[in-house]
Amino acid sequence: MPEATEGTATLPAAEEQAAPKSQGKSNAGKPRSLWSDAWRDLRRNPLFVASAVLILVLLVMTCFPSLFTDTSPRDGNLQGAFLKDPQYGKVFSGEWLGYDGQGRSIWARLVYGARASVIVGVVVTAAVTLFGGVVGMLAGYFGGWLDSLLSRLTDIFAGIPFLLGAMVVLTSFDVRSVWVVSSALVILGWTQIARVMRGSVISCKQADYVMAAKALGAGTGRILLRHILPNAVAPVIVVATVALGGYISAEATLSYLGIGLADPVVSWGIDVSAGKDQLRNAPHVLLFPALMVSITVLAFIMLGDAVRNALDPKLR
Repeated sequence: MPEATEGTATLPAAEEQAAPKSQGKSNAGKPRSLWSDAWRDLRRNPLFVASAVLILVLLVMTCFPSLFTDTSPRDGNLQGAFLKDPQYGKVFSGEWLGYDGQGRSIWARLVYGARASVIVGVVVTAAVTLFGGVVGMLAGYFGGWLDSLLSRLTDIFAGIPFLLGAMVVLTSFDVRSVWVVSSALVILGWTQIARVMRGSVISCKQADYVMAAKALGAGTGRILLRHILPNAVAPVIVVATVALGGYISAEATLSYLGIGLADPVVSWGIDVSAGKDQLRNAPHVLLFPALMVSITVLAFIMLGDAVRNALDPKLR
């Protein structure tokens, strides 16, 4: 009897000693996901921090332009402010970056011009990612005749020169608003996302977890949304982030050529087009909106490079 009592008393003690060790080992050895590793790397990347700060300022400027200036971007004063030189000591005032050929504040037009450029970039990127992602996912997963049909359709649209095709589409509209320009860019810009998604889905659909889901009787929709999409979307995010800057640049180019946005819309491309005639006697009219386009595009390219480095295991 004493031996039995002693044995039963020592068993809980042994379990109590083993439990903390096994629990600590489990917490220490808990595997991290790709997204948690990527976020940890992004926070330590100065390239990501710098680009994220620039984009955050741009988004705040887009949503709340009155925080940066109280000057109207459309009110001109030809008599008193025609091509007036910048007053660099008056930061954030209407005179800070000078005035254009219509006597309008360049700083105010830069602030309010961010809205059109950002809306076009975000809307086009979201639309091409959604449409191109669906096309690429269906083509890559089902294969066969559907893959051949969607791939040939993608090749047809990819064979159309991007800017030339957008010019042809936009010239058929009398009024070219933000949504018209965005639609023209979406029609021709979804092919790259579709190709990237198709290749990523083809590499994922042969994975063991997909085969296991099929063996357990999971439906096609559940497999695509719960198993393939989370593992195939990383390259698409990288391409879409870099492409966003390209769409902003395309909008500015089309507006510069006179077939994109037009007055009364405030756009950096319109200001660059208007400033080219004043390049010799007032270069600031052209320089500042062109510099704003370059900084914005560079910020999104830097962000895309940082995201690519964080999501690509081969670059770790």
